[in-house]
Amino acid sequence: MYSPDKRPVYVIGHKNPDTDSVCSALAYAELKRRVTGENYKAIRCGHLNDETKFVLSRFGVKPPEYIKDIRTQVMDMDINTIHGISPKLSLRNAWNIMHDADVVTLTITEEGKIKGVITLGDIVGSYMDTDDRGILALSKTPFSNIIETLEGSLLSGDDGGCVEKGSVIVSQKGSAGVSPGDIVIIPDGSEDSMECLEAGAGCLITCSGTRPDDNVRNLASEKGVKIIATKYDAFNASRLVDQAIPVDYFMKTQDLVIFKLTDFADDIRPVMAQKHHRYFPVVDEKGDYIGMISRRNLLGARRKQVILMDHNEKNQAVTGIETANILEIIDHHRLSAVETVSPVFFRNQPLGSASTIVYLMYKEAHVDVTPEMAGLLCAAILSDTLIYKSPTCTDVDIQCGNELAHIAGIMQDDFAREMFRAGSDFDGKTGLQLLRRDFKKFTIDGYSVGISQVNAMTGEETNIAEEKALADIKEFMLSEHLDMSFFLATLIPSESSKVIWAGDGAKEVLVNGFQTPIEDDAKDVYLKGIVSRKQQFLPALVEGISSISGE
Repeated sequence: MYSPDKRPVYVIGHKNPDTDSVCSALAYAELKRRVTGENYKAIRCGHLNDETKFVLSRFGVKPPEYIKDIRTQVMDMDINTIHGISPKLSLRNAWNIMHDADVVTLTITEEGKIKGVITLGDIVGSYMDTDDRGILALSKTPFSNIIETLEGSLLSGDDGGCVEKGSVIVSQKGSAGVSPGDIVIIPDGSEDSMECLEAGAGCLITCSGTRPDDNVRNLASEKGVKIIATKYDAFNASRLVDQAIPVDYFMKTQDLVIFKLTDFADDIRPVMAQKHHRYFPVVDEKGDYIGMISRRNLLGARRKQVILMDHNEKNQAVTGIETANILEIIDHHRLSAVETVSPVFFRNQPLGSASTIVYLMYKEAHVDVTPEMAGLLCAAILSDTLIYKSPTCTDVDIQCGNELAHIAGIMQDDFAREMFRAGSDFDGKTGLQLLRRDFKKFTIDGYSVGISQVNAMTGEETNIAEEKALADIKEFMLSEHLDMSFFLATLIPSESSKVIWAGDGAKEVLVNGFQTPIEDDAKDVYLKGIVSRKQQFLPALVEGISSISGE
């Protein structure tokens, strides 16, 4: 049985991930693995920005896997891993496998790929279609199947090859009715074997344990005719021989319903409801057969287990989070928590970075941080606190950053400048890419508000970013279904930001929130001392929106 209990617990940051959300997820997943010995896996639900790519490359850490939707999938179900059967397996063997496995459907495979399916109904129906005594030839039944089905022994010839022509007949008197290539069942005590061979029989089946004499066997050998001896009498032998037909003769090959491990339960549910099948084959990402699922497996599908890192708002979470089982939330932002099915471990601290919290948890668990993880955590703290210049930065962030820098063997100022420089190469980016780069969506007094932010080391870089974002911000606002959109180009050395906006009332929100005048024809506003989206910009927006909501 393929069980979803083998699935990992996913540690995932917010949409449009920044360095902190990615690095904290990677480091926390490693901490959980080392403490529990269980399978914790860092993933991401958005594309990496240049700054984060630089950090991961600098410390030789593989980027987390990209998963855009966390809804329940086929891989989260108990999959019946009954093996695929060969196209040449006999109907009798297929029936026995179904009985032993308590299933009514088998998948026919060849080199791991699905060729068709056969059901109990197909096998039962085959008995209505086998009145044609030439069906063994039509179905190219292997002689090995006949030997196995009749529990026989081969007295002449080899067990290779298949029936190419002729019919199955029971010898009545001499060679009467025997045509070239026929499979002739010789009743108990019959002495017709020699005559049947002379008439061109392709195979003799002697019944009730009788064996032909040496003369018959020698002639059969000369003519290349197989002789099979069975314990069954002629009546039962003639009844059983059709059960040697290979399953590929009756299998279904058209309009097969095949699911992938990655298919979502929401998508396959209506498909299952429309079909009368009880079981459906499942394949992996390579198209190889895995097993089968039924409606019962669909009902018993387990939710994915998730730990949210660096966020606690639903509109910032991975798609499908409402279907997941949230185990923990580690964050340093304002509370607007997603709804959970059961109580969770929730750690929220007013620090400058989620990575600071993760490092504190390493220390509390008495687990040493590897140089690679120390480098990621230090980089994330430097990024989120803007080299300790953000008002969100605390003494704890600085102390943790210093300790991590020592473990990682880096000079913080030099490293941070390299990191921000890698992230502020805006020339090759479109305005939409910059707007989505570090973007978060908030709901404030019923308004859907988006705040995007980029950091730069020079004024020239902020001007480039602003110009590109200005050209696309309205399109971006519509694509993200926002009422208002704001873009901050933050200049780290001067601890300031230039802001552009879009949406009805957005300009008035800035004027009221920051108590600063903006000219009628202005395209941006310069905000001295504003560098933190979380602690400075968002609270002012809340105040500004409250002022227009109350009018």
